[in-house]
Amino acid sequence: MKKQDIAIEIFSTCPQYVDSRDGYDSYFEQIRRVAQWSEEYGCKGILIYTDNRQIDPWVVAQVVIESTEKLCPLIAVQPVYMHPYTVAKKIVSIGKLYNRRIYLNLVAGGFRNDLKAMNDDTPHDRRYDRLIEYMTIISDLLKGGQPVTFNGEFYQVNNLSMTPEPDPEYYPGIFQSGSSQAGLNAANALQVTAIQYPLPLMDYSEILDTSTLEFGIRVGIIARSQDKEAWEVACQRFPDSREGELTHKLALKTTDSQWYKDLATVDKPVKGRINGTKKKSVPGASFWIHPFKTYGTMCPYLVGSYELVAHELSQYMEIGYRTFILDIPRERDDLVHTQRTFEIVKTR
Repeated sequence: MKKQDIAIEIFSTCPQYVDSRDGYDSYFEQIRRVAQWSEEYGCKGILIYTDNRQIDPWVVAQVVIESTEKLCPLIAVQPVYMHPYTVAKKIVSIGKLYNRRIYLNLVAGGFRNDLKAMNDDTPHDRRYDRLIEYMTIISDLLKGGQPVTFNGEFYQVNNLSMTPEPDPEYYPGIFQSGSSQAGLNAANALQVTAIQYPLPLMDYSEILDTSTLEFGIRVGIIARSQDKEAWEVACQRFPDSREGELTHKLALKTTDSQWYKDLATVDKPVKGRINGTKKKSVPGASFWIHPFKTYGTMCPYLVGSYELVAHELSQYMEIGYRTFILDIPRERDDLVHTQRTFEIVKTR
């Protein structure tokens, strides 16, 4: 395959309200600022979380749209929170009012206590069966034309029409968790991009089958001109935290998310520091699990020089990943350095 034929999409992540310390006004400005940085430095879109603690993601998406020219909100959608008709109506409305395409991040589960509070005790794999029905109705409504009738196990609609008429140009991009077998099965059934959490490169024994399904990863990046500088930033940003380690262990005991369990088993040496302790260098290794295991964030990191991290990203691309969802940027420079890294990737 020619180099120019390989297309990648990069998304950043919107700050969470629970991380905001100064109230709604400050959070509003955080959304605007990060969205504008993301657009300025080449991101296709920006992930917006949903759970019981967050501001409504559709309201956040509106702030993103009104603060940027073309950045696509990647809105997390959980069936427990909203009927599929309402999701389709919002997508059509945003297209009509803002001429902006959005993406959906289909969420089957969530925090255990959130689900219990909503009186949802659906087992893990069955939640993906529900998600298939959910997205099928949304998709049928967005195709327009004939009214939609659907008689499923979880959802039923009868002669349901979408007005105003949907515009095919604004049919959303669709992402969905694909770490578990149930998640992969659902992604295949819906033909959407399966998002996974990367393992160290040495743990991959074969490339992904991308003939019928597209794949992406959620990963943080801290890259600088020199390895040492990158690791200094990384260790300052994610210091040791005994409280975080205990929270992580508690979450591991209660979660039924396959991706969380998979990442929790990763304990590989990396170049630089991990848990504040100097480790033996491993040539070509930049994978850092420490932020995840101290509950500092919900994804692993790649840390090192531009060249090293670009090399690692290129290898993940060789495995079959084409979409990259970055962690929440703390400052503009995070995206400046990340853009430089991906520029190197694109030349390979």
